[in-house]
Amino acid sequence: MSRRRYVARGVPGGYRIWDNRGRRWWGDLYQLCPDDLLAELNGGADRERLTALLKLTRAQKR
Repeated sequence: MSRRRYVARGVPGGYRIWDNRGRRWWGDLYQLCPDDLLAELNGGADRERLTALLKLTRAQKR
C-alpha cells in the first residue's frame, strides 16, 4: 500500500488535514474527522465532488 498524501491529524479542538507531499496543513479545522473528504482527496480528487464535500463539512460546523 502506498503512502497517503493527505491524512487527518488530531489537534486541539478537532482535526486538520495534513498534506504529506507539501508538508503543510490543508483546509480548515474540522470538529469531526472528515473521512469522506480524505477518501476523495487520496482517490480521484474530482473537483465537483470535493466542492460538495467541503460545503457539507462547513455546514456541519454551524
